Amino acid sequence: MRKRNQETAARSRVLVLVDESNVGSSVRSAGRGLDWLKLRDFLAGPNTGRDLIEMVVYAGLPPAIPTWQEERDRKSKFVHWLRSNGFMVVTKDGAPAEEGHYKANVDVLMAIDALELSIEMRPDVVVLVTGDADFAYLVTKLRRHGIRVEVASVAANLGNILRSAASDVIDLAPLFRTFEIKTVHDGAAQEPKRTPRQQQPRRGRPPFRPVTTARQPEG
Repeated sequence: MRKRNQETAARSRVLVLVDESNVGSSVRSAGRGLDWLKLRDFLAGPNTGRDLIEMVVYAGLPPAIPTWQEERDRKSKFVHWLRSNGFMVVTKDGAPAEEGHYKANVDVLMAIDALELSIEMRPDVVVLVTGDADFAYLVTKLRRHGIRVEVASVAANLGNILRSAASDVIDLAPLFRTFEIKTVHDGAAQEPKRTPRQQQPRRGRPPFRPVTTARQPEG
């Protein structure tokens, strides 16, 4: 019993914060589909020796206007799927940009939550799933509070300033290679390179999921 208690006490408590647009862009650039359940297990699953406090996904939604309604409905279904599978999701309504694009920057929301949740939840480790160098100062602030901060990304998408600020870097490239290969190169989730009315190809079943979970919709 004492050995089991010692092992439990040694497990790090982890808070994972995900920039959905950034990681989605990285995995699409690799020609793969993103398996969210597998990503969660890779970062803080039962076999990592860590206990997951929360995995928070920050996602931008298409503008709430008729032109973008079809795309917004599709993204809302994806958000519902994430929440149904235990992810905490924070969304932000986007604003129209140039034709066929929209902007929905969630960086500020993610940075504020990272500080507040870290103070409230007192994690041992914060994992930021992003390669955006703008988060470098946030990493420094968290480390000043005695929190280990790891950045999960791929080399091609990781800013040097963010890399040097982090306590450690988790290379997602090996994980991405285990994801389903996509034959069609999808547009970016927050700034799609397509007109709003263009139809999306139907995705196949994800390669990894518990039998009891619902089908992962397109993000």
